[in-house]
Amino acid sequence: SAAQSPRSIAVKMAEDSGYESVICVKPEVHVYKIPPRATNRGYRAADWKLDEPAWSGRMRITARGKVAYIKLEDRTSGELFAQAPVEQYPGIAIEGVTDSSRYFVVRIEDGNGRHAFIGVGFVDRGDSFDFNVALQDHFKWVRQEGELAKQEAIHSAAPKLDLGFKEGQTIKISIGNIKKKDGPPGSGKSRLGNSGLLPPPPGAKGAGVPPPVAQPAQPPRTAALLDLGVVLPPTQPSGGAAADLWGDFAAAPSSSSQDAVSSGWVQF
Repeated sequence: SAAQSPRSIAVKMAEDSGYESVICVKPEVHVYKIPPRATNRGYRAADWKLDEPAWSGRMRITARGKVAYIKLEDRTSGELFAQAPVEQYPGIAIEGVTDSSRYFVVRIEDGNGRHAFIGVGFVDRGDSFDFNVALQDHFKWVRQEGELAKQEAIHSAAPKLDLGFKEGQTIKISIGNIKKKDGPPGSGKSRLGNSGLLPPPPGAKGAGVPPPVAQPAQPPRTAALLDLGVVLPPTQPSGGAAADLWGDFAAAPSSSSQDAVSSGWVQF
């Protein structure tokens, strides 16, 4: 069908062409003849003759579509000794014993409808772990494929929604919260110009830089001398006023200390 996944298509092609994928290989296993089950509690490996295996060789686990195959083959020639198809795990094709994790009871078939139960044992405990994991991973994938196929079937059976526009159908989009600009274009910051100053009002003459502000006149230096009690002569209008201001001080003889005391400069 059109809803199949690529993996499902590949599995279908493998089933049609007979292609088998190898999922696990163990170089050494032993096969035992097992007595009939005495009770419903299960098989016990201790009841087998573990030191006298009926056959020894390699094990190869392959997968063809959804079915796994346990193949017991000769180590050298690869000749098939026995084969066990496994359609479900855990299931009737493979059953573990009650007293060990290295031994299993396997249901083999000859392809003509006949079957038999044999005991299979691994030399190493890690080999039996790999045997379990290989089968578990395969049938986990089988379950996932089954769930995926169900979902695809439900999806294909559901009516599809037609979200396209019909002929002549239009839509209207309303966009809110858009503020309009006040005033004509070019208003706002452009009025300030490059200098950042507002232009003068209409009708104003001589627009430009404002006149400088007048600074207050500085008091004459003679005010500081008046605080010392020194009487100065009247200010002369000529340019030698500064020289007359200190005239008495410059004319005072350095040897007359009494006149200096009476003039007040020693106190200063």
